[in-house]
Amino acid sequence: MSPVWATMFTVDDVDDTVERLRTHGAQLVGDVVRYEDAYKLCYIRGPEGLLIRLAQELG
Repeated sequence: MSPVWATMFTVDDVDDTVERLRTHGAQLVGDVVRYEDAYKLCYIRGPEGLLIRLAQELG
C-alpha cells in the first residue's frame, strides 16, 4: 500500500481561508471540526486533487 501524504498549514481563520480557496477551485472535504478547545481543523482538496489540512489555533 502506498503512503498517504498530507500537508498541514496553520492559518489565522479557517473559515475565511476555506472561502477564499473555494474561489480558486478548492473543495472542503467533510466538515470544519473543533479539537477540544485548542484547534479548528479541516481538509481541503485543490483542483489538482492535492489534499491539504488547515489548522487554526483557538484562544
